[in-house]
Amino acid sequence: MRQKEVRCVVTFRTTAAAMEMERLCKESGLPGRLIPIPRTISAGCGLCWSAPSEAEGALEDLVMAQHLMIDGIYAVLL
Repeated sequence: MRQKEVRCVVTFRTTAAAMEMERLCKESGLPGRLIPIPRTISAGCGLCWSAPSEAEGALEDLVMAQHLMIDGIYAVLL
C-alpha cells in the first residue's frame, strides 16, 4: 500500500481552467498532475491539480501571474 503524504491541491471552477493549469505547469516545468477532487474537498469541476507540498509557492505565483480562475489551494493528505 502506498504511503500517504501531504500534497498541494488546486481546485477549479471549470474543466477548461484545470486544463489550462496542466498546460501552464508543463510549460513551466512545475510538478504535478490532474486528479479527481478528493472527497474531503467539494468544488466545481471535479478535477484538481495535485503537486508536492513544496511546490505550493511556485503554484501560487503561477496562478496569480496567469490570472487563472481557481476555487482554492489546499494541503491534503493523499
